Amino acid sequence: MTVAASFEIRFTRYLLPDGREAADLPSFASDPRALVPDYRAMVFMRALDAKAVAMQRTGQIGTYASTLGKEAIDAGIGRVLHKEDVLLPSYRESGVLMLRGVSPHRTLLYWGGDERGNVFPESPRDFPFNVPIGTQLPHAAGVAYAMKLRKEPRVALVMCGDGATSKGDFYEAMNAAGVWQLPLVIVAVNNHYAISVPRHMQTKAQTIAQKAIAAGIDCEQVDGNDLIAVRDGVGRAVEKARTGGGPTLVEALTYRLSDHTTADDATRYRSAEEVAQHWKEEPILRLRTWLHAKGAWAQEQEQALAKDAAVHVQKMVQAYLETPPPGPEQMFEHLYASLPKQYIGQVTQLTEEAESHVEHHAG
Repeated sequence: MTVAASFEIRFTRYLLPDGREAADLPSFASDPRALVPDYRAMVFMRALDAKAVAMQRTGQIGTYASTLGKEAIDAGIGRVLHKEDVLLPSYRESGVLMLRGVSPHRTLLYWGGDERGNVFPESPRDFPFNVPIGTQLPHAAGVAYAMKLRKEPRVALVMCGDGATSKGDFYEAMNAAGVWQLPLVIVAVNNHYAISVPRHMQTKAQTIAQKAIAAGIDCEQVDGNDLIAVRDGVGRAVEKARTGGGPTLVEALTYRLSDHTTADDATRYRSAEEVAQHWKEEPILRLRTWLHAKGAWAQEQEQALAKDAAVHVQKMVQAYLETPPPGPEQMFEHLYASLPKQYIGQVTQLTEEAESHVEHHAG
C-alpha cells in the first residue's frame, strides 16, 4: 500500500488570549496605531449589539441574532474587502455590513420586521441578510462565476456558520468553485454551536477547513478571536482570488458568547463554566491589551470611546424609531421583479382600505 495523497491544515494566530504576540506580525500590523480604527469598530459593534438585545427585550424589535464574541471576524473581513467586491452574509453579519458602509439603523429595521432594512443603498452590490441555513453559498458561487465570466478583478466573499458546513449547499458551492476556479472566498465561522447542537454532534471532521480538500480548493484555519490573524488569513485569500488564484475556505475559530438568538436559552445545553472559559479568549480584550502594551491606546481613550459609541448607537436607534412604519402593501414587495397580474388588484384593494382606515381615524 502506498499513500495516494496527503494534506495538512495550517492555523494562524498572532495574538494569544492574554494579548502577547505568538508570532512575527504581518506588515500591516507593524504600526499598532494602524489597528486602532479596527479596535474602535469592534467596540462600536459590541455597543450596538448590547443595545439591540435590550431593544428586543423591551419589544422594540423582533428576534435578534447577537454578534457577541464575533467582532474580530467582522472587523477583519470588513477591512480587506474592496468596495466593488460582493459580500453574501448569513444573518449574523451586521458588523461586516457596517464596515461596508451600511448604516446600522438598517440592521434594526431588518430585525424589527421591516424589509427596507434589507436594502443597502450604501453598498448596493452586497446581498441581504440570509436566514435559511447555507442557501447563500450557491448564490455566492454564481456571483463569483459572473465575475470570472466578465473578467472582473473582483471577489465574492460568503459567510456561514459551522452548522451550514453540514449542508449540501456548502459542498455544492465548493465543488463548483473548485471546478471553475472561481474568485470566491468562503469564511466559515466556527463558533462551536449550530443553534443548540455542539460541533462534535453535527460533524466528525477534525476541522471545518479540511472539508474543502475534497473540492480541491485551498483551506486554512485562523484564530477568529485574533483580529490580526483574521485580516491576514482572509486578506491573503481575497487577494489570491482577485488575481486569478482561485477559491479558498477559511475557518475562523471563535465562540458564540451569547444565546443563538434572543429566542434561544443557551443555558439549556451548555454550562456557565464553559462560557466563562471562552470569555477569557474574547477578541476585544485581547486586542486592547496588545494596543496598551504597545503604547497605542490608553485608558483615557477607552473612556472617550465608550462615550462616543454610546452616542452613535443612540443616533442609530433614533433613526430606526423615527422611520415611519411601512404600509401593509409591503407584503407584496421584494418577492417578484414584476408583480404578477393576479396580485395587482389585491394591492389596489389593500391600499384603498388602508387609506380609508387612516381617514376614518383622522376624522
